[in-house]
Amino acid sequence: MTAIPFVDAHIHLWDLAHISYPWLTPPFDGEGPNGSAEAIAKDFGVAEYRAALARWNVVGAVHIDAGADPADALRETEWLEAQAEASGLPTAIVAFAALNDPDVEATLAAHAAHPRVRGIRHIVNWHPRPARTYSAADVTQDDRWWAGFGLLGRYGLSFDLQCYPGQMPALVPLFERHPDVPVIINHLGMPVTDDAEGLTRWRHGMRALSRLPHVSVKLSGLGFIHRDWTAERVRPFLLEAIDLFGPTRAMFASDAPTDMLFAPIDRYMETYHALAEGFGEDERRALFGRNADRIYRLGLGV
Repeated sequence: MTAIPFVDAHIHLWDLAHISYPWLTPPFDGEGPNGSAEAIAKDFGVAEYRAALARWNVVGAVHIDAGADPADALRETEWLEAQAEASGLPTAIVAFAALNDPDVEATLAAHAAHPRVRGIRHIVNWHPRPARTYSAADVTQDDRWWAGFGLLGRYGLSFDLQCYPGQMPALVPLFERHPDVPVIINHLGMPVTDDAEGLTRWRHGMRALSRLPHVSVKLSGLGFIHRDWTAERVRPFLLEAIDLFGPTRAMFASDAPTDMLFAPIDRYMETYHALAEGFGEDERRALFGRNADRIYRLGLGV
């Protein structure tokens, strides 16, 4: 086991008999942006998570909404609270709410009433190519979505941002308006390397967001960059993200079990630890645990 404390900033747990997850339900056609999810369409609870991360010194973990049916979003939060009471994980919860829902405030209040809820994620990846997009329209340009985002601060909630780089620059004015809402970019900003000027768009979007001091980034989702990723192919993205945000606003995460679609979790962790060898002890501890502890207000004191 590696001794450095690891606060896993992005995990998913599910019990498929208890809550409905459309993306984990047959038939699996493999046509979506991440291919078929069939390989992980089985129960993944705390015991399975601990087994997958057995080599690493996990001292806390943040559960991010796992794509449950929106009607089950509050049930997912309740189920996760029960898991945490029984097992000690997850340490915190980032729940689902559709920010463009006219009744979103009631949902935010209901989530925020749970002690481990720290934030909200509403996946907003939109792309003009049907094979890449997660949604039919770019909801981040909807006035109702902006209004919903503006309510997060009222309930002390952060926002996990999963979007594509082309959407980032237009979000800067909204995030600037709400410095009380921490924003955490998911999965390295999900660069679309087969887009024309895909790397340029990623750099431009990430640079624009990095100028906001309340925005941070997760070093995760390597399989979303290249499904057949190697340490050599993803290392430049990891280093550039750390360079943009600095070692106090970047954090490693496993994205278990979703990233297990592309490689074993140990390979991700080995890649992160090899990369971190180029940093000092304090920076390594920040990247692996202290930043997630601070940004998600976990109180672990790692």
